[in-house]
Amino acid sequence: MTKTSDTLGPVVSSAHLAEGSFPEVSEFEFGLIIANNAFSRWTERAMAAAGHPELSALDVLVLHTVRHRGRPKKLADICLVLNVEDTHNVNYAVKKLKKSGLVSDGRLGKEKTVEATDQGIAVCDRYREIRENLLLSAMNELGFEPEQLSRLSALMRLMSGQYDQAARAATAF
Repeated sequence: MTKTSDTLGPVVSSAHLAEGSFPEVSEFEFGLIIANNAFSRWTERAMAAAGHPELSALDVLVLHTVRHRGRPKKLADICLVLNVEDTHNVNYAVKKLKKSGLVSDGRLGKEKTVEATDQGIAVCDRYREIRENLLLSAMNELGFEPEQLSRLSALMRLMSGQYDQAARAATAF
């Protein structure tokens, strides 16, 4: 006798968490777990292909955030954009990127800033080429519709707000 997905229940990593009132959230969380790990692996390997195998996923994200719009960024702004609470991790990433020659220090009034160097911009451009050739072309062939991805992205941002609110509540619990 074969079982259907209806009899197996939702696809989750922790069945005991799916026993509550909203098992679909456990499905979402499992999707987040595997998507996060796949995305991290992708960013590291794409950056390695671009010539910087020493960079972690967070380092890569920080570099792209620093390069965003070509304006210097404050550490607090980088943390805010990436929704990273631990500034020490982002500060360490910035130090690594400086050591690699991809970003440099600056000042905006009394505030310390960081901005992409010419080498950092070139590496981001190479990463974008690799992304286009290896990732986006494959997604395009699968027939993903841009509107679907935009709706999914909006939903994920909304869900992240729910998790942030729940984290604040758990801290005060």
